[in-house]
Order: sequence, then structure tokens, then C-alpha cells
Amino acid sequence: MLAAAVPVAGAAVFRVLAARVGEIAGPGFAVHELRVRLDAPAQGGEVDIGRLRIGAREWRALTLRCGRLRIDAGGLACTAARVEQGGRRLPFEADLDANLEVALGAGPARIALRLAGGGRIEAGLEADGRLRARLHRLTPAAAAALLEPWLGELAADLRAFKATGVLDAELDYRPADAGAATASLRGRLAAGGFGSADGLLAAEGVAAGFTLEARSTGAAWSWSAQLDWDAGAAYVHPLLVEAGPRLRARGSFDGRRIALERAELELDGLAAASARGVIDTAAGTLDALAIELVGADLARIGPRWLAPLLAPASALRLRFEGRADVRAALRAGRLETLGVELHAAGFGLAPPQGGAVAEGGGGEAASAEVLAFGPVDGRVRWSSRGPGAATLQVGGGRWEKLALGAFALDAALEPAGLHLTGARIPLLDGALVLEDLAFGWSAAGWEGRGGVVLEPVSMPLLTEALGLPAMAGAMSAALPGLKLGPGELVLDGTLAVSVFDGWLQASGLRVREPFGLASHLTADIEARHIDLAQLTETFSFGSITGHIDAEVRGLELSSWRPTAFDARVASIEGDERRRISQRAVENLSALGGGGALAAVQRSVLRLFETFGYRELGLRCRLANGVCEMGGLGAEAEGAARADGGFTIVRGGGIPALDVIGYNRRVDWNELVARLQRVVAEDVSPTID
Repeated sequence: MLAAAVPVAGAAVFRVLAARVGEIAGPGFAVHELRVRLDAPAQGGEVDIGRLRIGAREWRALTLRCGRLRIDAGGLACTAARVEQGGRRLPFEADLDANLEVALGAGPARIALRLAGGGRIEAGLEADGRLRARLHRLTPAAAAALLEPWLGELAADLRAFKATGVLDAELDYRPADAGAATASLRGRLAAGGFGSADGLLAAEGVAAGFTLEARSTGAAWSWSAQLDWDAGAAYVHPLLVEAGPRLRARGSFDGRRIALERAELELDGLAAASARGVIDTAAGTLDALAIELVGADLARIGPRWLAPLLAPASALRLRFEGRADVRAALRAGRLETLGVELHAAGFGLAPPQGGAVAEGGGGEAASAEVLAFGPVDGRVRWSSRGPGAATLQVGGGRWEKLALGAFALDAALEPAGLHLTGARIPLLDGALVLEDLAFGWSAAGWEGRGGVVLEPVSMPLLTEALGLPAMAGAMSAALPGLKLGPGELVLDGTLAVSVFDGWLQASGLRVREPFGLASHLTADIEARHIDLAQLTETFSFGSITGHIDAEVRGLELSSWRPTAFDARVASIEGDERRRISQRAVENLSALGGGGALAAVQRSVLRLFETFGYRELGLRCRLANGVCEMGGLGAEAEGAARADGGFTIVRGGGIPALDVIGYNRRVDWNELVARLQRVVAEDVSPTID
């Protein structure tokens, strides 16, 4: 053993003392080629170690630099310690204010490292190689600084999270002798927390205990672990995770791969949760993982885990109910199989705060929801390697007052899509029929095709449910060739709708970016045999009897606002009673900018409530924000009367009245404003 000290005043003074020792050995350790250099005035020094062995581990070319150094028969004391290996700095940095003590007596070798802030690391090595270590009140900042030489930039990232808390832990390692080597680590984190600069990751007040037990089995280790999270909460965008989970796991490690034989998680809302898998630590990849969730209570799991993932902006408005079982398998980090079983599952969406709710329901939760489905029972089986299937029984649903009856969904699932041969969904007193729907996923995005038919639905019920003005009759529709492509929705065929005792059809329907901010729609629309009495009564336009045909060519909508079209409306030929009320005359005159209203008010005609007419016609060609107006026949093509106007209504019968328009060019926004005014209840139009 080497003993050296700096003499006191009055004795011979050595400014620098250097010594060299070939070997020092003790229980479980050995030091070779030891060189010591003491700087008396500075009371510091350096210790160079050619080779250090502790148990079965060995290090070479170590240098211990000390702000203050003392070596005597009892061991070594080093303040402001710093260790280097081959010129590369190792954990004990000077800015940690670390103090190192090494006992080199006849008993067990002991090392004590005291850190700023009260943290302490103590370790003892027995003659048989047993190692015991204790971490006392170690802070994240101190741990990151200690490990910086190995963690590199990761240590700086850890500091950027401003982690807080204190860690207490005990390590016990027994080397293999006659039996197997064993190791155990037990500890507890208190007052833990962290936060990222963007606020997407954060934790506060975290308290958790952990245990790790390991035993060597030849070239590998078998292990078991336990984690109990007792207090605090963490936010991992978009999820808020609170204390309560308990994790139990066991497996093995062969130096390259961690085999997770079984992990069990105790979580509020789950009857059971387990997993198994393989992690390649050398490559940093997840080779395989199988997960099983049994008895998931959707009422508890849904708001906490599903809602933030499915609809973060509406998470607080979502309701879940029922149970679910989930089984999933991943390989090479990709989903391979997925199985879901639903038991009386349900879903609901409440209106935005301050929004209107559906009436009725006796105050039940469902009455305050704008969208709901359930109960849903069934099974979904999907595989990346071949066909799967989905079979669901839906008890019903609603959107506002739009009620859906019970229906079934049976779909064939492919690795990158699904095919639904057909389904009939009761809707009010009719039904929505889905025909041969197919959807698939490609590198370009989602693609699909299919047909939709709306069986006759009562218009009074439908308009009430949609919050539209009450309409008479029934509505039916057919979309036989609907195609969905990346960023585009196309109708390959004709959309036909029966309404107002007639029908309308849309052809060439194409929508680009239907769910984007720059949506664009193009189509041609025709309407035939529309009952004017039903139409005008619905929109409070005033009464007009008779039937009309209409067409809209070259319709273009940008962001769902009209930018171009050529629209014509004309009464149909035939022997039928045709009458128009004073209010309708006023409104038509307001649209055309004519003077019919003034003529009525200045003459005996004001005594009549309705007038006869022979024909009616109106045209609007929209381009560049301006509507080019026209009337009947040639006047619709731009031909003008002698007085420069155009005829909208040609009178007939007794009494008869012509409605003439004079404004050929009308600003589109102004025309829309006029329409909104004239269809409002009890509002008279303004004539320009």
C-alpha cells in the first residue's frame, strides 16, 4: 500500500511528489501500473491507472484528476473529482462538485461519491465479487451529467426537458460461483416531472416504485420487472395519463435481444391487458409484439384514451358505452393482424357548448346528442396477409332528429381495403341503401366506388330533421356510380332526386378536395315538372301555381360558393291553372329590377290578390361575379324589348299582369342578398 502526504510548515516542503506502484490488489479488485502525482501548493493531484479490474470487468488507461487529493493507508480521498479514459472524459465532472472516497483496507473495497445537492452514490465490493450499491437522492440533472460521456447529445436533450425529482435505489449483484449469477435493482422515484419546450410532453408530481430481478442462465439472463405508478400525471400529446397503472413483466436477454415472455398491465377500465414480444436492442427495432385487451369498459376507456386520438378538438363532447375485446399483432414494427369484438358498444357526440340540442327524450343523455350510434355488437378480423371480415349489428342511430333504425353490416376485409356488398339502413319512414361499396388504400391515398339509393322519405319529416323549411311530398334519390379517388369525388352517371312533385338530376358531378379548404365542384343540373305551388309555399316567396322546368349548365362551386353557371327557368306547356300572387309579383320584380310593383300599387290592380299568367321565364348567366339576366324566349338570349327590358312573366286571363325586368347586369352578391330578403317572412322587397 502506498502512503504519501504533504508535510506541514517548518518541515521539508515538497512542491511536487510523484510515486509509482506496480500493483495493488484487494478483495474483488486489482490495480496495475499506478502512478500518483501530488501538487503540494495546490493540494491537488492526479492518479494514473494502467489497468483496473473489478470483478470480471476491466478498464485501461484511466486518469483521476482531483482538486484536492489525499492518499494514506486507509485509502484515497478526492474532491472535485474527474475521470478520463484515454483522454476521454468520464462521469465524474468537476462542475458536479463530486467527492470520491475509496477504501483500500483489508476489508471490502468501498467507494463513496458525494454530489452537489445532497446526492450520494455508495458501492461496496466483497472478496467474493459481490457488489452492493446505493443511490441516495440522485437528481435527473446529476444523473444526466454523470452519464454525459456515454449519452452524448441525448444527455443535452434530457436536460432540455428540465426533469425534476429524486431517485433512491439499491443494486445487489452476486457473481456466478457454484450457481448462477443474480442481480436485483429496487428503487423509487419521488416528485418526478419534466416538460418539453413545445408543451406536448409534460409530467408533474410523479411517484413510482420499481423492481428488477435477473438471473443468468448460461449465455442469457432471465428477468422479471415490476412498476407501480402511485401519484402524479403525465401529458403525452394528445393523451393525459394519470397515476394508477401497475406493470408486471418477465422475459430474457441474450445480449442482443430482449424477449418479453409476458407483460401484464393493470389499468382502470380494463379487465385484463397483456403483451409479449421481441426487441432487437442492437438494431433498436421491435421485431414482434402481440397485445391482448380483454373487457375494455368503453365508458371509462373511451374518454381517456380513444377520444383524444379520434377527435382531439371534440374529445369532451364524445360519449362511449359498452365493452370491447382487442387483439393485435405487429411484426417488424408494422401491424400484421387486428381483431375487435364489440359488446353493446355505443357512441354519441354532444353539440358544441351553447349549441342547440334535439328536443324530447325526457332529459336522457341521448336527447342532448347531435350524433349517436348503438348498441353495436359484432366482430372485426383484419390481416395483412390475407382476407378478413367484419360483421356488425347496429341497434340504431340518430343525427339531430334524423332517426336511423337497426341495420346490419357485413364486409369483406382485404389487407388494403374493404368490400360491402350491400346494406339497408332505415331512415325516418324510408331507407338509405348502400350498394356494392368498395374502398382501398394505395400509396396515392384512399380510393373507392359504389352506389347509394335513398328510398322515398317523407319531406315533412326530412326537412324538420334537417332544420329546413317544411316541404310537402316525398324525396328519393339514386347515386349509381360514385367514385372516390385521392382528393376527388366523382359521380360516374346521374344523380336523380324526386322532389316537389317532379324530379331533378345532376350529371358530370365532380368534387376536388371535398374536405379541404380549396374544394371545387362542377356539375350540370336539370329539373323537370317542379310544382311551383309547393316550391313557393316552402320558401315563403308568395304563391305561384303551375309547373316549371329548369336547368343549370356549367355549374362551378369554389369553397362551396358559386363562381360560374348558366341557369334557366321556364314554365312548361300544358293546360293547367296558372296564377301568381301580388307578393310573388313583388319578389320577381325585385329580382329583375322592374317596376311591376309600382304599377300594381298605382292602379285598380291592387284590389286583386292573384293574377293569371300564360308563361314565366328567367335566366342568369354568372361569370366574374356578375349575373347576366334575361327573361322569356329570345329575351333570355339577350334580345331586348323596345323599352330595353325583358319579360319575366307574361300575363294571361283576368286580370292579367306582365312582370318586366330592366337590370341586365346584377352583382351576384347583391342578387343573393335580394333572394334572402324576399324569402324572409313578412319582409317586402326593395326595388332599385
